[in-house]
Amino acid sequence: MNTPSEQARRQPDEQPDPGLSAIMSERRQLLNLAYRLLGSLADAEDVVQETYTRWYAMSRAEQEAIESPGAWLTRVAGRICLNLLGSARARREQYVGEWIPEPLPDPAEWIAGAAGGAGVDPADRITLDESVTMAFLVVFESMTPAERVAFVLHDVFRYPFAEVAEIVGRSPAACRQLASSARRRITAERTGASPDAVRQARVVRRFKAAWEAQDMDALIALLDPGATAVSDGGGRAIAHLLPLEGAERIAHLYLRIARFAPPRTVLERTVNGLPGLVVESGGRVETVFAFQVADDDRITRIWAVRNPAKLRPWGLG
Repeated sequence: MNTPSEQARRQPDEQPDPGLSAIMSERRQLLNLAYRLLGSLADAEDVVQETYTRWYAMSRAEQEAIESPGAWLTRVAGRICLNLLGSARARREQYVGEWIPEPLPDPAEWIAGAAGGAGVDPADRITLDESVTMAFLVVFESMTPAERVAFVLHDVFRYPFAEVAEIVGRSPAACRQLASSARRRITAERTGASPDAVRQARVVRRFKAAWEAQDMDALIALLDPGATAVSDGGGRAIAHLLPLEGAERIAHLYLRIARFAPPRTVLERTVNGLPGLVVESGGRVETVFAFQVADDDRITRIWAVRNPAKLRPWGLG
């Protein structure tokens, strides 16, 4: 079976596909959709590849009979994601420790860091907005697969419920209810207004300074008393297996890390569209930190991704 890239490399004497450019222009949209639904860039890339494989499995006549190829590709990708979300729950029950969505760097850093600096096609980058912040993606994980698909397609990508219904396999009215339920979950988890990148950058910078100075009082002051810290090592890197609750517990752990960890560099970086931190050691990215900051400038959530399999866009591969 030819892949999309193989189709693009047809021999000169073969009849060109006049719709190839239009079909391939949908790639970025499909990747953005699949990443938001799955929280994994690797899985999203697999979904996009499978979607194009199904398109090219059809005859030219079957392809030309499809009135809107873009809508067809979206329906197929959405259904594949829906099936994967059902099986993902079972897989994550066997996951070692906590599962955190895969963090994404700023697009410019992604280009420099991925594939050994060789660069990444713009079609293979995720558009960073509020719907890909770590806080959003974590809430998505609490939704049922149908809720997640209905919400992302309608509220994020603005698909009408009639089209969402074709993907989810339920009535438009049922899909409206699913999206409404998902909306309530998100509202319940919000700590305040929409994230303010400038304010969060100041808070993260102060956190970095207090951490590097091993200033216990400053760390505790920056953390909400009910703050939670989650670490994802996936059994492939050292991480605390259960969430840590409370400012003092989190501060004590981070100070132990600062005192006993090997030499490393802590850098301020964009993580899923918001200010975060990246820890480099021995020329490798070993941890990516994402934060949630409340309106009172206190950190309410810390997500630390250490599983090497999830750090590929950061140049670890």
